[in-house]
Amino acid sequence: MNFNSELLKNLLSIYSPSGNENNVREFIKSEIKDYVDEIEVDALGNLIARKKGNGKKIMIAAHMDQIGLMVTHIDDKGFLRFTNVGGISPFVSLSQKVVFENGVVGIIGSEPVEDMNKLNLENMYIDIGVFSKEEAEAKINIGDICVYKTEYDENENVVSSKCLDDRVGCFVAIETIKKIKDNINDLYFVFTVQEEVGLRGAKTSAYRINPDMGIALDVTGSGDTPKAKTFDVCLGKGTAIKVKDNSILTHPKVKELMKDVARENNIKYQMEVLEFGGTDSGAIHLTREGIPSGVISIPTRYVHSTVEMASKNDILSSIDLLTKILEKEILF
Repeated sequence: MNFNSELLKNLLSIYSPSGNENNVREFIKSEIKDYVDEIEVDALGNLIARKKGNGKKIMIAAHMDQIGLMVTHIDDKGFLRFTNVGGISPFVSLSQKVVFENGVVGIIGSEPVEDMNKLNLENMYIDIGVFSKEEAEAKINIGDICVYKTEYDENENVVSSKCLDDRVGCFVAIETIKKIKDNINDLYFVFTVQEEVGLRGAKTSAYRINPDMGIALDVTGSGDTPKAKTFDVCLGKGTAIKVKDNSILTHPKVKELMKDVARENNIKYQMEVLEFGGTDSGAIHLTREGIPSGVISIPTRYVHSTVEMASKNDILSSIDLLTKILEKEILF
């Protein structure tokens, strides 16, 4: 399978922080509309695309939103104070460029801090290159959100960019939608909103769909950098099948199904035991009376930074695994 670099690059370039996913939703809709039987946007903003089938009802979730910074105050000299929208690290953010929806670019700075261990968002600001509050207010409003500004890069092995979390999951879903021709199961691909602030889109869409099984597509960490915390997931060793994170213990039947399909089709995979974090599966599996759920994870270095990195082959393995699972008759 060829790696569709252009599609991934386009997904990663779109401004769509939590609560403002309109831009990426419209792009995804245009990409998949000719490959699905039904497509709609629900009240919260989730994009739900159905490929009809007579088998089990399966929900596949990938979140569209990205982390960001929301303006809380503009001082007399035009510097912007901010809060986080999702998991923002002050250490990762310092001296980084950010961009607002209207194209205004800023740089994140901080007040003098003698002990960098005490650096926090409260003593940081965004400099948009103006010299007064009035100048700043002509460009930016309280409540506006900016996101990291960085370029997409790739070589023969990896891709790197901001917001691979979770545009790469959306990429896997889109490529799977295009690849599946004759599906047995009744498939609901959901591109969810507001995952980074509490799995909110997955919670409402799962309640509405009430699937027989749920599969989330998201990034996970890696344990393969120098002196990294022990974690048995590495770039280049295949897609990752989640065993647990802080939001879910993967349903045994779903976990075994994923492993069996991977082995049957010679798809490289590794088992993921994550001691933090969560995905849309955390909301899906607690819906109504409970939904057997699991996660296909893409191993990623430097998560929630400007330079998240993933292996092309791991991404392709994730597409292969998802495709083969969805084409299979599910017996539970």
